[in-house]
Amino acid sequence: MDVREFYVSLSPKAAIDIFQNSLIQGSISGAVVDVYERVVGEHQVVVCVLEKYYMRSSNRTSLTITIDNLESKTKVHAVASGGGQGVFLRFDWGAGGNFVNTVEKVLGKYMI
Repeated sequence: MDVREFYVSLSPKAAIDIFQNSLIQGSISGAVVDVYERVVGEHQVVVCVLEKYYMRSSNRTSLTITIDNLESKTKVHAVASGGGQGVFLRFDWGAGGNFVNTVEKVLGKYMI
């Protein structure tokens, strides 16, 4: 399991839209599974679940991104999981780290 957390200068919806467009345009095996949005007053929370097939681990890896503006800035929390092979082996040959790093790569220019 790999986790990244940082702040961006975008709204939650804009941040998730930028990431989704990047994943869909830049990946053959990447797919958006679900997007859940809640808006209460001026506060917004967006949860997005994605998956991607990695040949090196022969498995699909999932990425869950939660983006909110509950504080004075927009927080991005990304977690990759499910990239391990077999029942007991959780070693994912770097697939989870690679997938979660794409969040930082795509949204990096908006980091604060």
